Amino acid sequence: MSAKGESFMRVTVTGKHVKLTDGIKGYTEDKLKKLGKYLDEDTEVKVTVSAGKNRQKVEVMIPNVNGHTIRVEEEQDNLYPAIDLVCDKLSRQIIKYKDKFKTRVPGNFSIRYEGIEELAQELDYEVEEPEVVIERRKKFNLKPMSIEEAILQMNLTDHDFYMFKDRESFEICLVYKRKEGGYGLIEQEV
Repeated sequence: MSAKGESFMRVTVTGKHVKLTDGIKGYTEDKLKKLGKYLDEDTEVKVTVSAGKNRQKVEVMIPNVNGHTIRVEEEQDNLYPAIDLVCDKLSRQIIKYKDKFKTRVPGNFSIRYEGIEELAQELDYEVEEPEVVIERRKKFNLKPMSIEEAILQMNLTDHDFYMFKDRESFEICLVYKRKEGGYGLIEQEV
């Protein structure tokens, strides 16, 4: 730990379709350092910086925060404002869900709770707990099928995603339409 009580969480910055300079890496790490006092020093923070047509995207993922994964992303015309905004979003996520993380999985201490109210005040952020209301429930039989069949079924039903049972592995999977075009596949981790 440093003298200020901040931990040295492990930050990994990678680039996709963009050359990562020391300046980009340093700026990102510096912005995330202020969250170091709220995260355990063994916490791994994965940052992906990518560039598209006139847009810069920054995605931050923190796996295994008391059994949960925190993920935020921000897309802007310029990279540095995107980094600033994604760090603010991450701070708000930690503040908003701190009580949920605390009670869900005992013995998993990724978040430090001392001083989190100070962070909320610094960001001028008040937590409003939205009421979770399930408006509709739907059940359906997961028929074994190929990924191609699942995509076809998704397109035929005009949905953005489709859950199915993989024909070969019999695992539950989900296909979805990506914002950037094309499709994505979410598979169950074994």
